[in-house]
Amino acid sequence: MSDPQLHSLHLEGQPRRDAFRAAREKLQSACGSQTLAGDVRLLNDDLNGSTLVTPVGGASPNPLAGHFTFYLKDGVNVYPLHLGMNSVGRLPDNDVVVRDECVSRRHCAVLIHSDMRCELHDVASKNGTLLNGKKIPQPTKLQSGDQITLCNRRLTFHIAEACEPAVAG
Repeated sequence: MSDPQLHSLHLEGQPRRDAFRAAREKLQSACGSQTLAGDVRLLNDDLNGSTLVTPVGGASPNPLAGHFTFYLKDGVNVYPLHLGMNSVGRLPDNDVVVRDECVSRRHCAVLIHSDMRCELHDVASKNGTLLNGKKIPQPTKLQSGDQITLCNRRLTFHIAEACEPAVAG
């Protein structure tokens, strides 16, 4: 496994580590190996390219994906998300760092597919992840405006049209 955000060394005790590893396997299989790699695209992907990240210097597998931005909002804080896996938790190397002792070090992940599908994965967090007030037992589809609750912290998931850069003329 190459992504350090998916290592389980931070966990104490074998049951927690095993639960995290099982959740990690589900997340990796939902991503496809190329989403985790981040910059390589294989032509023969089992998921029909739906989770492939845009190759460095290449064209997006779905041109619509480049016209939208994805982010989480927590009060006044805005956390931009990228195509692929976005880890959420209190460790400083997460994509979204939530500074709250109740939030797990690796709490959940938001997976953004290149075909605009978005999923929320709990990564065996100690206190669970709620989507719109309900605990998610498995990866769950995300839509713009959905409320993600991590302990006492509420994040809102947003999809917005990307602003076109101004053309000087």
